[in-house]
Order: sequence, then C-alpha cells, then structure tokens
Amino acid sequence: MAISDHYAGGRIVWHFGVFVVKAQPRTENNESAKLSATTEINLRTIIPACLVIVAIIHLLPLSGVIGGERLSRLYGLAFHDPNLAILMRHRAVLFGMLGFFLLFAAFKPALQPLAFIAGFVSVISFIALAWSVGDYNPQIKRVVIADIVALVCLVIAALAYFFAPHKP
Repeated sequence: MAISDHYAGGRIVWHFGVFVVKAQPRTENNESAKLSATTEINLRTIIPACLVIVAIIHLLPLSGVIGGERLSRLYGLAFHDPNLAILMRHRAVLFGMLGFFLLFAAFKPALQPLAFIAGFVSVISFIALAWSVGDYNPQIKRVVIADIVALVCLVIAALAYFFAPHKP
C-alpha cells in the first residue's frame, strides 16, 4: 500500500511501512511554467489556424480570373461589359495575392502583424461598404458573412499574438 504526499522539495511516499522520498519537485513555479508552456503552444497553434482560414476566404475569389462566367457565379451579377470584367478579374488577382500572403504569414511569425493589418483592412472595408450601401444580393451577402467569419478569426489571432508569451 502506498500513500503519497507532496512538499516543496519533492514527494514523500509511504510504501509498505517505509517513507520513501521521490526527487520530482512539484513547486508552484514548475506548475506555472508547465501552464505557461501549454498556453504558449495553444496560442501558437491558434494563430496559424486562424490565418489559414482567413487566407482560404481570400483565395476563393481567385477563381474569378478564369472569366466572366465564374465571376457571375461568385457575385450573382452579369459581367458583359469587358471593362468591368477586366476590373473584376484584376480584383480576383489581388485577392489571390493577399490570400497567398496571409497563408505564408500564418507560418512566419515576423510577418503576422502585417498580415493582421492587411486582413483587417480588407474585411472591415468590405463589410463597411456593404452595410453602408445595403440591398445586396444573396451572393454578396455570402461574401459579407465570409468576411465576418474572417474578421472573427483575425481578432482571435491578433489577440493570441499580442498576448502570447514571446521568447526574448
């Protein structure tokens, strides 16, 4: 029969009538260090996961580069005017660039603050424009919802980044 007790210098175990001291210190410092390391690992996995989600949301319009038909399916609008089609296809390229940057930054902590800024500017500006104009079609509503999801992910990732313990 073994009964154990903890103290600052290790563990005392009562084992078959004999006290045995085990040299595994369990101090508050060790417990808080374990908690801090676990928190750091969790925060360091949350940031890339959120940025990958935001990157995917920004990469979805890239398929609009293919042409007007794909753009019509994405946004529920007709792009018969070649000038408008050129502008929207170029917009798709820019979203692709931003999406690939966000994906790259997800795994490069030094680039993450810049990724947060770029992501926030993108999603907040679109949400603000959509809400200020209003009366948009269901496809644009889908984009607004996707940008709200991206905004939530960006807020979570930015908070995790700025509150995560950083090594010197």
